[in-house]
Amino acid sequence: MTEGQGATPGRVAICPGSFDPLTNGHVDMISRATRLFDRIVVAVLVHPDKAPLFSVEQRVAMTREVFREQSQVEVDAFDGLLVEYARRRGAQVVVRGLRAVSDFEYEMQMAHMNRRLEAALETVFMMPSEAHSYLSSRLVKEIHRLGGDVSAFVPPTVQAHLIKTAPKGAPYCRQT
Repeated sequence: MTEGQGATPGRVAICPGSFDPLTNGHVDMISRATRLFDRIVVAVLVHPDKAPLFSVEQRVAMTREVFREQSQVEVDAFDGLLVEYARRRGAQVVVRGLRAVSDFEYEMQMAHMNRRLEAALETVFMMPSEAHSYLSSRLVKEIHRLGGDVSAFVPPTVQAHLIKTAPKGAPYCRQT
């Protein structure tokens, strides 16, 4: 991928994911990635086989709000092949988080397939900060669905949206 193929100057990285919901672990990883790359495109996946808690439009809007003061972070939605999206965006790198060894096998397989489809696209794995090593969107959704307080795991913007979808009578949603 060269500048002649629509790339912008500098190193562009894509952070793809469903971000349903965006967690503090995602925010930490994306923020740390801004120290390594000139521009980060947070690519919110439109996944037709999943039933997300939030629509893609809501996920994009929440993520934009969270990163509104970080000018090198752009938020977009995409569907289809990641390598095609990366090519259109002029990205040279995909940034993926690895929380545990259990993530590695799947992520390695995806990185190899992406490289096979687009040899110029590299994958960089980032470890979460220790404070977020156990955190996943799936766990946040499960705790939320059962009426638990997830405010320590998500940005305030996301928490405000989660409260609107909380089970009736969830203790952390009561007005005091």
